[in-house]
Amino acid sequence: MLTKRMIIPTLAILALAVVCAGCAKKPGNGAKSGSDIKLGFLVKQPEELWFQNEWKFAQKCADDNGFELKKIGATDGEKVLNAIDNLAAQGVKGFVICTPDVKLGPAIVAKAVTNGMKVYSVDDQFLGSDGKPMTMIPHMGISASAIGQNVGKSLYEEFKKRKWDVNETGVCVITFEELPTAKERTDGEIAALKAAGFPENRIFKGAEKVATIPAANDAANIVLTQQAKIKKWLICSMNDEGVLGAVRAMEGQGFTAADVIGIGIGGSTCLVEFEKSKPSGFYATCLISPKRHGYETTENLYKWVKDGIQPPKDIRTKGIMINRSNYKTIMKAEGLMD
Repeated sequence: MLTKRMIIPTLAILALAVVCAGCAKKPGNGAKSGSDIKLGFLVKQPEELWFQNEWKFAQKCADDNGFELKKIGATDGEKVLNAIDNLAAQGVKGFVICTPDVKLGPAIVAKAVTNGMKVYSVDDQFLGSDGKPMTMIPHMGISASAIGQNVGKSLYEEFKKRKWDVNETGVCVITFEELPTAKERTDGEIAALKAAGFPENRIFKGAEKVATIPAANDAANIVLTQQAKIKKWLICSMNDEGVLGAVRAMEGQGFTAADVIGIGIGGSTCLVEFEKSKPSGFYATCLISPKRHGYETTENLYKWVKDGIQPPKDIRTKGIMINRSNYKTIMKAEGLMD
């Protein structure tokens, strides 16, 4: 179990983290060669395709630049802190991490500073002990609200295209509001739908207990039970898994692709839907680029360690809307399909 001492470092340690961020060697001042450098890449859910793709592109960066990359799955706080010590023992000088808990930020930074390592957060931004983003740590995330709004707008456009009766239609929003970036996405979806003119009283939230397809299925079934008179459904969530779970719940209650418009976020676990000979209610997804999140963060960290080039403090990537008709072309361009 994590102790209070491990989770809440002193202000002095945090201040040291900020100072150390600027203490890298300057170009031309004894910088290491690529072959001397070892870096790490830690992810919270190594079994998920998104993180496997991040690793794939991070490894491509390592191969292109000739350094060694250590890839570790760290699914809870204790494993994260142990992994950092393990990396340090192997001579790793910095790591990219998608933390399993954003509140671990101070403990991760303190552990990195203690081991003389640089840290770069990806996907989920660290929160300090005050609950605010730790903006002193370089981060690459997504434009969560903008992507959510894109999904909401696209849902409404397809709803209008199909000429559905609003009085027979509802929106099922599968939420996971414990994670800030997840809440930003679903808040953006709802805001865009309302701005387009969809009635707020026909938008229904279903909270999932964990961010998985089965949990989303359970959450959607509760919404369906409560709103049994609705004949047509729009579905959105924080990710593809949330929408897939809701689509499965609706299929289980007799809804077909003609009754459902589901648009996800991510573009990895949904591919099986696009490849089916018969369309399902999963209509589209906003593709996020694991190429940028894997390759670019690793490259920025590499330049930071090798040449002292400070990474941008906050990069926000945007998504591309894909569906059955265009996903192969776009995913090939993104290096996600052969």
